[in-house]
Amino acid sequence: MRAFLFPGQGSQSVGMGAALSEASKAARDVFGEVDEALGQHLSKLMREGPEDELKLTENAQPAIMANALAVFRALTREGGVSLESSAHFVAGHSLGEYSALCAAGSFDLPTTAKLLKLRGQAMQAAVPVGIGAMAALLGADLALAQRIAEAAAQGEVCTVANDNDPSQVVISGHKGAIDRAIELAKEMGAKRAVPLPVSAPFHCPLMQPAADSMAQALGQRVIEPPHVPVYANVTASAVADPAEIERLLVQQVTGMVRWRESIANMAAAGVEEFVELGGKVLGPMVKRIAPDAKVTSVVTIEDIEAIAKELA
Repeated sequence: MRAFLFPGQGSQSVGMGAALSEASKAARDVFGEVDEALGQHLSKLMREGPEDELKLTENAQPAIMANALAVFRALTREGGVSLESSAHFVAGHSLGEYSALCAAGSFDLPTTAKLLKLRGQAMQAAVPVGIGAMAALLGADLALAQRIAEAAAQGEVCTVANDNDPSQVVISGHKGAIDRAIELAKEMGAKRAVPLPVSAPFHCPLMQPAADSMAQALGQRVIEPPHVPVYANVTASAVADPAEIERLLVQQVTGMVRWRESIANMAAAGVEEFVELGGKVLGPMVKRIAPDAKVTSVVTIEDIEAIAKELA
């Protein structure tokens, strides 16, 4: 069994998608469709920068999705690969869940781009810059990360945001609490704690205003049943019911990304191969969660051609 995976924030870089756009009409069409949907020349920003503008959450989220869907479209439309016959599940890390749902046919591409633009804007606006922060705890599992977060909170928000893999957990909340967690981490047993260069504290209760915005936006959109089940971030289980997908996408804004459990549960369900489309961030995490699984990262036209031969 096989699952297609879609990366989340942090996998953006200036130049992303440029070579693929030149090599593939299907990819070019994706970038054009996203530009048109947003009324913004996002593909130019992806290609040329500046980097600080691309890193803005409202740009990074649709850009990462556009790049992943460009790879997916090149693979399916030009590589002759069918999602339904090639993948048993899809999943995406945080914003990547929207990419996965688009690939699976729950959202069309313009809707996905608009939702992610709004999601980025709403997440940025939810907490003034400087109030919140995030940090990665390395050499810490979920239980240890939760103990560190609880010890550091002291009346402020400090919670686990991403349970990425057995050795990397991300915490999120008020800056003061995250600073305390970084100081406490090593003495409590983590190898080290690294502050993350993010502009807002994602996936924690401080994001509730953004969750409310997404609830309103998603309530106005039609969500189609996905062609293959999607593993939801907040439950680490497969979902195919549109009403449930909507509810879980709203929860995801403030809830923990249960990535480690999602991969482990897919492996337990029989998935032996994971294919990351549009990035090389998730693959190493997957190998730490499911060491026996085959992991392939598909980014370039050469990658697409190689895996198309394997899957067609």
